Amino acid sequence: MKKPAITQTPIHELLAGRWSGRAYDANRAVTREQVISLLEAARWAPSCYGDQPWRFVVCQRNENADAWQRAFECLVPGNQAWVQDAAVLLLVTADTLFNHNNAANRWAQYDTGAAAENLCLQAEALGLMAHQMGGFDADKARVTFAVPERYAIMTMIAVGHPADPATFSAEVRERENTPRQRRALGELFFAGAWGKPVI
Repeated sequence: MKKPAITQTPIHELLAGRWSGRAYDANRAVTREQVISLLEAARWAPSCYGDQPWRFVVCQRNENADAWQRAFECLVPGNQAWVQDAAVLLLVTADTLFNHNNAANRWAQYDTGAAAENLCLQAEALGLMAHQMGGFDADKARVTFAVPERYAIMTMIAVGHPADPATFSAEVRERENTPRQRRALGELFFAGAWGKPVI
């Protein structure tokens, strides 16, 4: 299913096509090669000092069903309802300290977000769908995956093949067909001074 953004001016089709769908094909696995491609895209995100503060725990159902299930159990019930068909779950964390000097890295979360977005765009390029989630128990995830305290728990990402729209239930069809919306450019971007719309 394609659901391109309706933009005020044209943007690259990869960016316009990326969206956070929830309808996954439970019968299609994501290959190891595809997972490595997603991670390679994340690896090449920009970061302060080139520090690469992101650390991802990868739980691929067809390679490690136990790890996938443990990640799934960290999600809130509302997310579990649709994530159950996703092939891969990733726990995304950010190192709060620089590796080169152990000083606090106030840009770690920003940089980790860039890595996560790279992964989501690569998923789109591969014909996969990635959905980032805040609805999970971060404390449980930390314990479940033995994440050291210095790493901030950021998000979980579900990845898989999008389901065929013909298989959607009425509830899923309504949810997936809801129009995508964004605030106007002028509400978000300012020209030379705060509050002065760029367009």
